[in-house]
Amino acid sequence: MKRIDSPGDLEKLRRKLRSKKKTDKPTISICVSTGCAALGSIKVLEAIKAELEKQGLVEAVNVKETGCLGFCEQGPRLGIHPKEICYFKVKPEDAQEIVSKTVIKGEVVERLLYKDPATGKVARRLDEIPFYRHQVRPLLANNERIDPKSIEDYIAIGGYEALSKALFKMTPEDVIEEIKRANLRGRGGGGFPTGIKWETTRKAPGHVKYVIVNCDEGDPGAFMDRSLMEGNPHSVLE
Repeated sequence: MKRIDSPGDLEKLRRKLRSKKKTDKPTISICVSTGCAALGSIKVLEAIKAELEKQGLVEAVNVKETGCLGFCEQGPRLGIHPKEICYFKVKPEDAQEIVSKTVIKGEVVERLLYKDPATGKVARRLDEIPFYRHQVRPLLANNERIDPKSIEDYIAIGGYEALSKALFKMTPEDVIEEIKRANLRGRGGGGFPTGIKWETTRKAPGHVKYVIVNCDEGDPGAFMDRSLMEGNPHSVLE
């Protein structure tokens, strides 16, 4: 990837990536974050890839490794797009049926759908599940849309646009004031205002400043942060 020197460069790259990613191919997204990985999602991923190769579909189907969407007790979770079908508690031995029945024929594997224990109602899509239905997910919404290891995926969905604005259209003081007006706060429990923290750091003596992302997950209350760092690390950097 070439160096980006202006907002125009970023927008040009974004259009190019979006054009390249436009495809009629079905996509299988598999959560490989800590929760699902602990329940065997890596083996599910390997089984899906092996089945696609066996059926000669490697070039016809995209496979995307994604971050956490929550509801970890129901993992491993697998999504099939653009049909937006969502399967839970998937096992490696389900790969053949998922590829043959859902990917090829467009049929649903009923036993892999979520079933509400209270009502018995079956859900095909995430937004049909009570756990997700009323959620607003400003931080985690893009976890399923990108491979966290792909900067191209993030740029294609509008990523780094805010960074571009901060670097090319705003002064450091403007950035700090914007953060203060947004009332952003730390996620560790203390809720210290981020804008004041940045302002204090900027005014501190010395020419070299460091930005440190605290990835300590020893505190059980902060373990939620790994969902963001694993699923969309670019948003942390931005």
